Amino acid sequence: MSRTVELPTVDGPMDCFEARATEPARRAIVVVQEAFGVNPYIEGVTQRFADAGFDAVAPSFFHRAGGGTAPYDDFAKVIPLYEGLTDDGILVDLDAAFEHLATLGHELAAIGVVGFCFGGRVTFLAAARRPFGAAVGFYGGGLVTPRFPQFPALVGEAATLQTPWLGLFGDEDGSIPVEDVETLRTALVSALVPTEIVRYPDAQHAFFNDERPDNYNADASADAWVRTLDWFDRHLP
Repeated sequence: MSRTVELPTVDGPMDCFEARATEPARRAIVVVQEAFGVNPYIEGVTQRFADAGFDAVAPSFFHRAGGGTAPYDDFAKVIPLYEGLTDDGILVDLDAAFEHLATLGHELAAIGVVGFCFGGRVTFLAAARRPFGAAVGFYGGGLVTPRFPQFPALVGEAATLQTPWLGLFGDEDGSIPVEDVETLRTALVSALVPTEIVRYPDAQHAFFNDERPDNYNADASADAWVRTLDWFDRHLP
């Protein structure tokens, strides 16, 4: 029940990995990649949502740079993949994924977005700029302290969130200081939609990724999965 489809965007065609539930699904999920692209791990997470009863898709945001993935042990190969990608482009790609899910019978209110690392920030961007069902961000960097010039901080948009947002962070994440997480939590008090932040004391960055043994935390991962499904159960009709 999985395949790669090509979606049209104003910036050219975009590959999108699709995994569909075995029974007709009433809800759908957009899985947003890490900084390393739509690799076998992201495809596996997408399939995991399909196994949980969702229609799920993972759009390849790096199509402007020719697509592809980068290995986990060579971040220098990540940087060229970001060529031409901006927040406006991210929203273009998300809209294409939403439109594709609409062809499968899913309304925006029944679509969730989940993202990891780079994708964790994308979930917040999406929740601030688009009204859909619900969003969950895993260790999204750059929300308070920018990490890349083309991706500004988004904490100032907390008060204008349009979509319920759950953020999951590890206290041992060297790229996202706990102080930034708490700054974000304070800003979210002004949000007019449901929000929540969960911190895992012993978890590092990428604690959900079981293909990165130095980062993976089984206990935090299991709890985060349950919380993610619960968040979508609460906010997707």
